[in-house]
Amino acid sequence: MSRDAGAAEEAALLGLAPVPPPATERYGPRPSQVIDLYGPGEGSGAPLVAVLHGGFWREAYDRAHLSPLAAALADGHGLGVALVEYRRVGGGGGWPGTFEDVERALARLARLGEVRALVGHSAGGHLALWAAARGLVRGTVVAVAPVADLGRAHELGLSGGAVVELLGGPEWVTARLREADPVRLPPPDPAAVTVRLLHGTEDADVPVELSRRYAAATGAHLTELPGTGHYAPVTPGTGAFARLRCAL
Repeated sequence: MSRDAGAAEEAALLGLAPVPPPATERYGPRPSQVIDLYGPGEGSGAPLVAVLHGGFWREAYDRAHLSPLAAALADGHGLGVALVEYRRVGGGGGWPGTFEDVERALARLARLGEVRALVGHSAGGHLALWAAARGLVRGTVVAVAPVADLGRAHELGLSGGAVVELLGGPEWVTARLREADPVRLPPPDPAAVTVRLLHGTEDADVPVELSRRYAAATGAHLTELPGTGHYAPVTPGTGAFARLRCAL
């Protein structure tokens, strides 16, 4: 995929109007410790799909760009979709705040209903795989274009050293990779969770190599999307988004 085509994918997603949530749930006192809820209301008994957004864990990127995805997943399928916000680097996140927030948010959702699936895109895909390895979720985990191998992402210097920022500085990378990198953690329990990866072969932001390495290490099922970049799988209306719906 050319640079122009990749930029067009990004523009198509970011050009969608944010969809306000019908309800919002707090799971902590910080401004970012919130969950936007789409679909059937509280008490409906509908299964929940939790969604973790990407943005290389940085404060500049919040959940708003995945609100169209959350609304589309909830539309007409009887699903409750929970779009999770979390503290990010530059806003009190990084190590350990970002990871603590994912754990707290999933615990809060478990009190609202049965979380049947967890979807994560990009850095959110990394967090979803981390949650699966830690036993924080049951059912299905779908990691879309995930930063699935933090060590390799660090070697490649993805997004100007985003892994170093996440883990608190170069002096901490080696030690904290053991706790933060899904490839280095024990594989998710297959009796409790099914892990599926979707990754475009033309992804210029997070190379498909990272998902291939994770799949080889853990046995997770990887679906490669030929001719697809980083953003199409989370953009409603695309063929790649249809593949995501099928995975769920």
